Amino acid sequence: MKKRILSAVIASMLALGLIGCGSSSSDASKTSTKSNEINLKVWIMPNSGTPEDDFMEVIKPFLDQNPNIKVTPTVLDWGSAWTKITAAGTSGEAPDITQLGNTWVPAVGAMGALEDLSQYYKDFGGDDSFVKATLSTTGIEGKSERYGVPWFIDTRALFYRKDACEKAGVDPAKDFNTWDSYKAALKKLNGVEVDGKKLAGLGMPGKNDWNVVHNFSWWIWGAGGDYIKDGKAVINSPEALDGINYYASLADEGLMPKAALEKNSSEVEALFNNGEYATIFSGAYFAQTIKTEYAKDSSKALDPKKVGVAIIPEGPKGRYAFFGGSDLAIFKSSKNKPEAVKLLSYLSSSDAQIAYAKKHGNLPANAKSFDDKFVTDDSMLSVFKQQLQYGRSYPSIPGWAPSESLFQKGLSNVWDNVMGVNGKYDPNKNKTELDGAVNDVNAVLNQ
Repeated sequence: MKKRILSAVIASMLALGLIGCGSSSSDASKTSTKSNEINLKVWIMPNSGTPEDDFMEVIKPFLDQNPNIKVTPTVLDWGSAWTKITAAGTSGEAPDITQLGNTWVPAVGAMGALEDLSQYYKDFGGDDSFVKATLSTTGIEGKSERYGVPWFIDTRALFYRKDACEKAGVDPAKDFNTWDSYKAALKKLNGVEVDGKKLAGLGMPGKNDWNVVHNFSWWIWGAGGDYIKDGKAVINSPEALDGINYYASLADEGLMPKAALEKNSSEVEALFNNGEYATIFSGAYFAQTIKTEYAKDSSKALDPKKVGVAIIPEGPKGRYAFFGGSDLAIFKSSKNKPEAVKLLSYLSSSDAQIAYAKKHGNLPANAKSFDDKFVTDDSMLSVFKQQLQYGRSYPSIPGWAPSESLFQKGLSNVWDNVMGVNGKYDPNKNKTELDGAVNDVNAVLNQ
């Protein structure tokens, strides 16, 4: 009964908030091969430009080594994936393997839909094979079962214009190190003129973005705050509000243009690449975008040599980097679990995760991958390796998935406050907006 209630709550809340043949073989041998063939059905999201082809190319070595295993991928749109995955989990009509946004793992696991993979982690290389911060996403907080295996990491770091920093007298090595020094650097960068164009200090999206909760995360954590603690929403705590108000102050003080706050991540990233901003917080995938766009037309995009990356500035209570991304899971209803585990073992390997990272642009979750030249020889990606030690994921609890859309609503109201939608910006109004979010989230967590 409890699982049914949880499933219904999560589904309803997300709906409101919302992601020829050889001639030499005998007929007998053909029949034998066919009868022994296993067809693994795999659901993935559009992680790359050509998701199905890219996935199949990455697993080709696995298929070559396992000729009796066939893999049939299906690409789910993020917007409908949750509904399809939860429906499959409750109906029993599910694929063998599915990709899950790593915040979805505890909710789907709590429904009883996923296989406990704990016994197979030795096949995946053990805990030490993965970046430490990703392991907390694979189960339910406080329980020993593991329903997922880390596949890739979505995180953020600070991208900056080297030429703008040089002209403004900003030293990225030290001036981007703390909140105070970063704001001081933004004041120097704001309005600096490079190639005949004045740059804004920082460009970031506001309420019209799908990453609102993520974009506030390192500011909240850096001030000692959190979203949920001890089973209760605490985003309205003094510490969380300190982080929220600091981030909002960057726009209120004109260091982040309000025009950017009307846009989404893709639009803001494109504007950085077109020379509008001196700094931006974005993911490892953006390093790939910068290189690709410059290769397409160097007259309309930034030269990658002019772009540097720095780790997230340290807050008064520490330095934290948001770690999202995706895990892989096996449905309990799968009739091909040994083969599914075999495929997950391959997809967990360093070689496979590096090959896939080259397709989607995010970071691998396999720890050994960061010693590969793909990372170490890249001036941008190598900084993300330095930042791994500061990685932090959201609480791995079943109630996070529906709570995230409610946090997004509250934080979007903060941006309305900054934009003056209901009058002049007042930091005190932020607490009122987040008090409402806390009440809504606690109602879900108490189900």
